[in-house]
Order: sequence, then structure tokens, then C-alpha cells
Amino acid sequence: MLTYIGPMVRTIEREADIFGAISHPARRQMLDLLAEEDQSVSAIAGHFAMSRPAVSQHLRILLDAGLLTEQRQGRQRLYHFVPERLAPVRDWLAHYERFWDDRLQRLQQHLAKQSKA
Repeated sequence: MLTYIGPMVRTIEREADIFGAISHPARRQMLDLLAEEDQSVSAIAGHFAMSRPAVSQHLRILLDAGLLTEQRQGRQRLYHFVPERLAPVRDWLAHYERFWDDRLQRLQQHLAKQSKA
């Protein structure tokens, strides 16, 4: 039985979709390509040694996670990267940036004490 807990569950699930979507190296490379310019499936597929249907499956995962939008132009679909959807990743990394900043600051203080001794 599925119990509705509230909007926080949807947010956590959506964030999990984003982390799952960027977990594959090919999808990260697709995001890199789309960060430069909007592209069609054919243009994206030209950068990979995989079938066009496989590229389309990866793009679908990125679309479902909200990291891409698609726009029809005639018979083609152009894919557009939505970088602000990576905010949960940025926020998660920020925690570890504070961790390393703290550690590096302590190391700097330790080395300064050592050089004075």
C-alpha cells in the first residue's frame, strides 16, 4: 500500500532522479554537449559509439529528471539543458566543500605554527 507522506517525498524522489540521471558517464557527456548548444538526437548520437535508440533512452532519462527540455522543430526534436535543475547536486556538494575548506584551513594553521617553530 502506498501512503502519501507529503511534498517532501516528491522532492526527495525528484532529487534521486537527478542523481540517478547523472550517474551514467554518457548522460553526463550529453549534458556537457547540450551545455554548449541545443542539439537534435542525431547530432548528439554522432558523438557516441552507441545506437540512436540507445541515445534516445539516455535522453529520456535526462528529460524525466527535468534536466532537459525538448522542442519540436519540424520533424526534429531539439534538446535543451536546464542547468538550474542541478541545484540539488550543487547543494549536496556544498556540504563537502565546507568539509574540505575546514580541513584545509586547519592544515594551513598547522603549517603556519610549524614554520614559526
